[in-house]
Amino acid sequence: MKRAAGAVLLGAVLCLAAAAPSQAAAVKVTVNGQPITDVQIAQRVKLFSLEGNKTGRTGATKQLIDEALQMQEAKRLGINVSNAQVDSAYQQVARNIKISKDKLTQMLQGQGVSIESLQDRLRAAIAWNGITESAIMPQVQVSELELDQQAAAKMNAYNGFDYILKEVIFVAPGGRGASGRTSQANRYRQQFKGCDTAVDLSLNYTDAAVIDLGRRNATQLPEAVAKELAGLNVGGITRPRVMNSGVSMLAVCEKAEAEDLTFIKSDLRANAGNAALETKANNYLEDLRSRAKIIYN
Repeated sequence: MKRAAGAVLLGAVLCLAAAAPSQAAAVKVTVNGQPITDVQIAQRVKLFSLEGNKTGRTGATKQLIDEALQMQEAKRLGINVSNAQVDSAYQQVARNIKISKDKLTQMLQGQGVSIESLQDRLRAAIAWNGITESAIMPQVQVSELELDQQAAAKMNAYNGFDYILKEVIFVAPGGRGASGRTSQANRYRQQFKGCDTAVDLSLNYTDAAVIDLGRRNATQLPEAVAKELAGLNVGGITRPRVMNSGVSMLAVCEKAEAEDLTFIKSDLRANAGNAALETKANNYLEDLRSRAKIIYN
């Protein structure tokens, strides 16, 4: 959840900042005494234009105010963002657009873009991540009862089983010769008498392997496979499927109704946690705005 939250909070800000106009700056807004100038706003408007954001000066001003609040809150909490962290984020921007760091710098300078303005934006994003991890994430709680109820509701006729499986593979790297291998796999399937003799039977075929997959919950399997397995009894084997490694079949060694909803709950927990974290983060920032002294000139 932590990594996913970081991606949500940082993803929108790792982009190119716009060039600073050369005219003298005039203070347009102060945030708890910290000035935001018309130059900064003009830069952000230009950035918005590059991004396709049409909120103009209103949106640009709001974003700069939010960044000022984020940096002030980070300072209050003792969260420091090092130049090395900013440099690493700058490097990541270059990677995201598949160019080198030096090429990114050249590109920005070639367009008259202030490198410092991009670095400032990255610094605020990193600071907000730190606030999220230290002050917001501990407040996020996900109801286990609700997860249990949601997981139970997702159980159906085909994903409510635990299996002990063996995979039988007729090797065909990259799918080459898959047609002939599928014919052999079908013959194997017709002769299959259960997991105990799976390996012995495979010895009658060239480049056939039996792999113990161990315990699998149906939710860990592709839906089509889970549905087919649900219709098989112990000792059954699925139809051949062409995979990248060859032609594959799954043999059912054990099968039982699943009582553990962990596999379903893990996905539900991640989704619920990320949604709750985003809501908490938005509320936290809104509270900073409501308590701030913001003066428009």
